[in-house]
Amino acid sequence: MASEFFASSNVVFGKDAVKELPKMLKEYVAKSVMVVYDAGVKMAGIAEKVLAEVEKAEVKVTVFDGVIPNPTNEVVEEAAKLAHAEEIDVFVAVGGGSSIDLTKAVNILMTNPGPIGQYGGIGMVKKAVLPLIAIPTTAGTSSEITNVVALTDTKAVCKYVIIDNKIVADKVIADPEFTKTMPPSVTAATGMDAITHAVESYISNMATPLTEYHSLKGLQIFQKYLPRAVANGSDMEAREQMMLGCIIAGFGFSNANLGLVHGIAHTLSAHFHLAHGMANATVLPYVMEYNAPSCPQKMAELAQAIGLPVTGDMEKDQLLLSKELLKLTKELGIKTLSQQGIEEKDLEMLAEDVLKEPVLGFNPRQGVTKEDVLTILRKAM
Repeated sequence: MASEFFASSNVVFGKDAVKELPKMLKEYVAKSVMVVYDAGVKMAGIAEKVLAEVEKAEVKVTVFDGVIPNPTNEVVEEAAKLAHAEEIDVFVAVGGGSSIDLTKAVNILMTNPGPIGQYGGIGMVKKAVLPLIAIPTTAGTSSEITNVVALTDTKAVCKYVIIDNKIVADKVIADPEFTKTMPPSVTAATGMDAITHAVESYISNMATPLTEYHSLKGLQIFQKYLPRAVANGSDMEAREQMMLGCIIAGFGFSNANLGLVHGIAHTLSAHFHLAHGMANATVLPYVMEYNAPSCPQKMAELAQAIGLPVTGDMEKDQLLLSKELLKLTKELGIKTLSQQGIEEKDLEMLAEDVLKEPVLGFNPRQGVTKEDVLTILRKAM
């Protein structure tokens, strides 16, 4: 059966890659550029370095630094209003998934009518968008090369996604030096987000040989280098490999989609503002344990890929990965749900909302029930 694999970003990778930015802006004949980032990027001194390169292109510069974690429709509309007023013709997004997702969403509204909420789903964006250059500062979301935007609808109290090939960043400047200032807890959470992408896309019911290759390779890189990056943020080999792994895994999951882990994480973030990577990491081992009976062979392949002792006894082999992931989350200091402020009384409501998540359609084990989700959430407490 024929399958499709989409990849479109032009990636410049390595130390001092940001020096390519003025040339890129000149190629676009940019006149009015919006640079988007959050407070963390500013504090780390990264925004300053990027702005210095933008100024070399002799363009009008507008800064939007009001990015928040799990960006909301309201923040998107606020940034879009500013972008329209300043007649922006090129965007530069600097930061993690929140900054890059917000910029992709604003870019939709430059050529398509608002409100942004109407574009939730797959392929809903009608008109092509403006040029966007993404500069990631975390190694986790892969937002810099994916066709996905995750936003929070504060009125419906849910997190939703816009998936459309038109919104992918045209160019990516991936400089591992920019991830050096990430504290260990953020390195761990974003790294576990990346591991979730690799694992969920490998077992997705949309996976193909091309996506599986990227997912497996990404997981192998993360398993080897994430503990090193968390232990020593200045380990540049680990930082470089994590950033490379994110790009590789991103090509996999943006084509194969994700599953129940993300369905639960989106719901946790919408109701309790949990950091996306942390929400994924907390439930990942238990969802993999739940999914194992529906894809035992694939679970064994993932375990084998990272050097776990596969025996040929499928009953045992299918659970090797979930046990290893649980061990890893404990090693990296990932908090349990109760440590993140979730209480037993919240679980019923959360479980009901998880069942509304569209990503459940790509999960290998279908027919997820409220009781199934409650069991997973209780284990993660």
